[in-house]
Amino acid sequence: MNQNTLFILRFAGLLWLVKLVEIFLGISFAGFGIFPRSVSGLLGILLAPLLHGDVIHLLSNTILLLVLGTVMFWLYRGVAVPVFFYCYFVTGLLVWIFGRASIHIGASGLLYGIALFLMTIGLFKKDPKSIFVSVAVVFFYSSILWGVLPVDPRISFESHLMGALVGICCASSFSRSHYLYR
Repeated sequence: MNQNTLFILRFAGLLWLVKLVEIFLGISFAGFGIFPRSVSGLLGILLAPLLHGDVIHLLSNTILLLVLGTVMFWLYRGVAVPVFFYCYFVTGLLVWIFGRASIHIGASGLLYGIALFLMTIGLFKKDPKSIFVSVAVVFFYSSILWGVLPVDPRISFESHLMGALVGICCASSFSRSHYLYR
């Protein structure tokens, strides 16, 4: 198993470890999520992607993380780590600035960032490999795009939208990198 796969597996393991601690201790860490424009909510930029409302929420995020994260780390290993961290932290910061007054938790913003990076890298890179990846990810995962709309007040569309925007910006910026495939 290579380092690329280990990074994603370790991160997914961390998500499950946090949820198991919550379950075994009978507590919820959800209060440590992002609460926009509050000093205490700043900690959520770091912690929110690690926190999930329930096991179903975590399971759906884990599956997407393992699939899309592995694709990104295998095919774009030269920029995968910076893209991951931009999608993690910049998305959180944007949710903190622009989100509605509610606690935002979950790795969905990170996942939307990775998904939109993969969906749009072909538009910017314009090489056959990147175009194929973009078309394949759009084909299999385009239904997630509905998540950027404010349909359900219990779901942080702000995290989805900000993650998507960060992912597109990363695709635009990193498509010119000489390290994209290294």
